[in-house]
Amino acid sequence: MRILKGDDESLNAKMIYLLLVGLTVVWGFNVSFVKILVGTVPPVTITAFRIFTAAITVFIALGLLRRVRLPKKSEMIYIIGGTFTGVVIHHYFLSSGLTATSATNAGLVLGMGPLLTVLLSIIFFRKRPSLITGLGFIVGGIGVSITVLYGNGQLQGVNIGDFQIFLCILSQAFSFILINKATKTMDSVLLTGYMLLFGSIMLFMISLVIEPHGLAALVNVTPSYVIVFLISAIMATGLGHMLYNYSISQVGAAEASIFLNLSTFFSVVGAALFLTETIHFAHFVGMIFIVSGVIMGSGTLEALLLQRKKMRQTIGPDAGQHHL
Repeated sequence: MRILKGDDESLNAKMIYLLLVGLTVVWGFNVSFVKILVGTVPPVTITAFRIFTAAITVFIALGLLRRVRLPKKSEMIYIIGGTFTGVVIHHYFLSSGLTATSATNAGLVLGMGPLLTVLLSIIFFRKRPSLITGLGFIVGGIGVSITVLYGNGQLQGVNIGDFQIFLCILSQAFSFILINKATKTMDSVLLTGYMLLFGSIMLFMISLVIEPHGLAALVNVTPSYVIVFLISAIMATGLGHMLYNYSISQVGAAEASIFLNLSTFFSVVGAALFLTETIHFAHFVGMIFIVSGVIMGSGTLEALLLQRKKMRQTIGPDAGQHHL
C-alpha cells in the first residue's frame, strides 16, 4: 500500500478504504436492484430514466463544486464514442441480459470488467503483456466459463442473458479506452455527467421504438420500487462513480481497484438476499477464479509488489529497530 505520512493522512486513508468498501457493497447489490427494476418496467425504458436521474445527480454535484463547462469540439468525439459504448450499449445489454439470466451469473461475469479493459489496452496500444497478466487472462476466463456453463448447478449451454452481460461489460471496457483519451483535457466526473446525459436521451429514443408501452408501465410502480430506483440511480450510478474517482485520486488506482473485486462477492450476496436466488458451488468456484484473474491480469498484483519493494527500499532494512 501507499506510504502515508502523519496521523491525519493515515486516518484519511482508512476513511477512503471504508468508503470504497461501502461503494462495492452498493455496486454489488445494484445488480439485484437493476434486475428488480427491469422485471416490472420494460428494461430500456426504466434504464433511460435511471441513467437520466444519475446524470442530474452528477451535474448537481458538479454545479455545487463549480466544475461545469461546455465540452470542446475536440472532446466531443470521445464523449459521443464513450456515450455510445459505455452508456447506450453497456446499459442496453445490462438491462436486457438481466431479464434472461440470474443476478448471480450477471454479477460474476461483470467482474471480468477490469480484465477486459487491460486486454483491449494491449490490443489497441500494442502493450506487451507480462507472464502474470497472461496467467490472469487464463484464470479469469476459466472462472467465467465455470459460471456460465454450471451457473444453474449443472452443465448447460451458454445462456443468451449471460452472452448479453458479456457484451455489456465488453462495451464498457472499450469505452474506457476512449475515456482515457478524453480525460487528458476534461475532468473525469464532468465527462461522466455528459455521457450519462447524452446516453439517457439515446436510450429513451430507443425505448420509444422498441418498447412503445414502456411509459404506461411506470404508472403502476409501487413506493418500494421507487426507493430501489433512487438507490440504483443516485447512489450506485450517480454518486458512486464520482466517489470512486475521488478515491483513486486519494489512494491510487492500484489500491482502489482491489476493492472492485469485492463488488463481485456482494453481487452474489445481494442475489441471495434480495432475489432469494440459489447460490451453487460453481458460483463460488467461478468467483475465486475471476477475482484471482482480475488481480493478476489487471496489473494490480504487480503494482502492489512494486510498491512494497519501493517501500522496503525507502524505509531501509534497519527501519523500526530504533523505536521504543
